[in-house]
Amino acid sequence: GRVKMAAGGGRYFCTAGRGMEPFLVREVQARLGATEVDYITGKVFFSTDVEAGELRKLKSGERLFLLLKKGAPLAVSQNKGKMLHEIKSLVTEDPNYWLDVISIWRNFHENGGKNDDVSQENRLPLKRKSEETNTATKRQKTEQVRATVSEECQAGAGERCVVPERKSNQDCWTESETSSQHSSGSSGENPTANSEQPSFSFRVSCRCSGAIAKILPSQEIGRAIGVALMKQCGWRVDLRDPDMEIFVHLNDIHTVVGIPLFRLPLANREYIKTAGLRSTVAWAMASLAEISVSAFVLDPMCGLGTILLEAAKEWPEACYWGADISDSQLEGADMNIRTAGLTDKIGLLKASVKALPLPSERFDAVISDIPFGKKFKITKDIQFLPDILQEMERVLRVGGTIVLLLSQDLHKLMNGITNPAENDSPDASSVGASETTTAKALNVGGNSSSSVDGVEESCLSSQHTSFVSLMPDGIYRVSLGKTDAFIHKYKKLSVAGNR
Repeated sequence: GRVKMAAGGGRYFCTAGRGMEPFLVREVQARLGATEVDYITGKVFFSTDVEAGELRKLKSGERLFLLLKKGAPLAVSQNKGKMLHEIKSLVTEDPNYWLDVISIWRNFHENGGKNDDVSQENRLPLKRKSEETNTATKRQKTEQVRATVSEECQAGAGERCVVPERKSNQDCWTESETSSQHSSGSSGENPTANSEQPSFSFRVSCRCSGAIAKILPSQEIGRAIGVALMKQCGWRVDLRDPDMEIFVHLNDIHTVVGIPLFRLPLANREYIKTAGLRSTVAWAMASLAEISVSAFVLDPMCGLGTILLEAAKEWPEACYWGADISDSQLEGADMNIRTAGLTDKIGLLKASVKALPLPSERFDAVISDIPFGKKFKITKDIQFLPDILQEMERVLRVGGTIVLLLSQDLHKLMNGITNPAENDSPDASSVGASETTTAKALNVGGNSSSSVDGVEESCLSSQHTSFVSLMPDGIYRVSLGKTDAFIHKYKKLSVAGNR
């Protein structure tokens, strides 16, 4: 269970949106020289000895944690007392280990972690925006967990913070804080209440699913860990602005305990004023585009410019262009580019993706989130998609790369256009539906085949002869929160025959 601390370094994990794990695996290896990298759905574990500033540069993950424990799932029994005892032993079995980890965490903050984004936001975000199902219910549950942890950990606060349905979390925290502070001074269970040693404040956030959740609610688990830490380390609970948050995730696969390193998620980019596409997905798309020094990169449906911003921040030696038909989108993109200080790297033009006023074979990469669904009915898309693809293909040089983000419907359509032989096959066969397929797909160099089977042959028999030159080079299923989308990658092999 306990994690060995690397000399001078640490063991970490980073949460990832569904489908983003392989991108994050590749990124921690390339950017941080990470070792002992492994992943499960939603989390990537790794060891590295880089400084805080380097860790903050991760682009494909959501939140970064110092790993305290990673172990087998807790044994489930009908005896709740026995299970709670086991949960408390996560803390009590090795007190010195917790203090060692805290010292690593403190050093980390003294050496550059502490000039964190506190000024922007002095509250830890309750949940990632991209969490998919019924956020309101989840938020309410989380508030109850926090309220309960504060009530119990402050050892017998007389009043309980009951969470009414529509009460904001901030109000709840304030209320439970004030009610619990009345009693903490007289409480015998808080050893540092009157000691000279400065009190260290914390909060426990518990997420629980699977068999354990049926027997023990999250708040009971959080409460048990909170009380154990108070007794053992003499820390005090502070739900609103703790020095440290402890994150506990229990399910049927594992037990994970960690401490978030930054208050804001990595996915919140300080250089993006108005967010369009999720920044992690935009970065992943750019990472597939093989952007080289002095390359010309185009997003012909750029919207607010998120993909161009992510690409230009990471690969500043290239030249970027964005086109869009909408004035308001271009204004937003222009504002974003100015805020990010990238006006010298990214140019914008107003144009329709179906008739780009750009020379043929001019660009090395075309990257775009095709914004369908809301504006267009699927029947229109069928005529629209080949036109768009043809124009993108025209402006791309031979050897260049196209990376597109497609909805579920467009993903099926695209397979029909570029790959009609597989059009009747079940959806999952050509997609990185399993983690291993996606992982294999990510190891694609420029020349080996991708996660899509048999596309080379069937692509050539396409009824759209203009797309003979585009060879599929990987499909990745990623979560956009409530829905899933598909990143398609293509390489242009030759000049299209009908030109």
